Amino acid sequence: MLRRPRRLRSSKAIRNLVRETKLQVEDLIYPLFIVDGENIKKEISSMEGVYHFSVDMLDDEINELTELGIEHILLFGVPDDEKKDCCASEAFNPEGGVQRAVRKIKEINPEMDVICDVCMCEYTSHGHCGILTDTGYVHNDKTLDYLAKISLSYAQAGADMVAPSDMMDGRIEAIRAVLDNNGFENVAIMAYSAKYASSFYGPFREAANSAPQFGDRKTYQMDPANTNEAVIEGQLDVEEGADIIMVKPALSYLDVIQRFKDNFDLPIAAYNVSGEYSMLKLAVKEGLLNESAIYEAVMSIKRAGATIIITYFAKDIAKMLKNN
Repeated sequence: MLRRPRRLRSSKAIRNLVRETKLQVEDLIYPLFIVDGENIKKEISSMEGVYHFSVDMLDDEINELTELGIEHILLFGVPDDEKKDCCASEAFNPEGGVQRAVRKIKEINPEMDVICDVCMCEYTSHGHCGILTDTGYVHNDKTLDYLAKISLSYAQAGADMVAPSDMMDGRIEAIRAVLDNNGFENVAIMAYSAKYASSFYGPFREAANSAPQFGDRKTYQMDPANTNEAVIEGQLDVEEGADIIMVKPALSYLDVIQRFKDNFDLPIAAYNVSGEYSMLKLAVKEGLLNESAIYEAVMSIKRAGATIIITYFAKDIAKMLKNN
């Protein structure tokens, strides 16, 4: 027998030596939910270990992330209901929750890479990701002006990167132009290029209070059956100036991540979304799975081709890597 692949599995040291895919804490982005008010650190009921934070309660969280070696965070704003309106004006309020959070985080740790999600659903009274027509359809081109305005507001607050998640056509070009014209040419754009109309967003919609008040998002988010369309979306975002392109969700769309890796030279991000997180957390809590399943699942995203992984498991993975 000339070949015995088991020789290279015979010890932990050898397995580490020949490991093809290596997951590192530097690969991870941790999402944070910012709410109005003071003295708030409240666990989200559908997402064990994930919290709503008011800006004044961020010190311990940012310090913990820094200690764990997590260098990147993605901010989502969750305004009070009375601040929501038809055009998401609170999203571009210079004193809005996300803007204040960016400034606070940069005070706590100036080296923390702060990324701001750019969307309107958390901020609109109707819960959709843009400006509505009289018939309730999201008007693509009118929405672009607001997305650009929100992005500029985040850049002015000190964000290192903006991440438009709305899935409007042409939004990368519109955002890039506004940032560049206002002196923010070094603020990067991470595009949610292939964001699917997925059922795995349920816990997030509780966390962000962002469920649509009517209808669904299938006219702008992608059909889960399509992958060629995802490549088209990725190519358009590349051409419009995206610095990073993303697939969302991750675990049910590993094939799409692989297609992005095969077709594009840019960094590929994947969002390990709330439903994927909550399912695994619950399975571990109930003793159905060992905690190592978390590492295995996140590793599969990296193996599929993602260079960047947005995940609520970032703390868990960081602790596992430290103890490995």
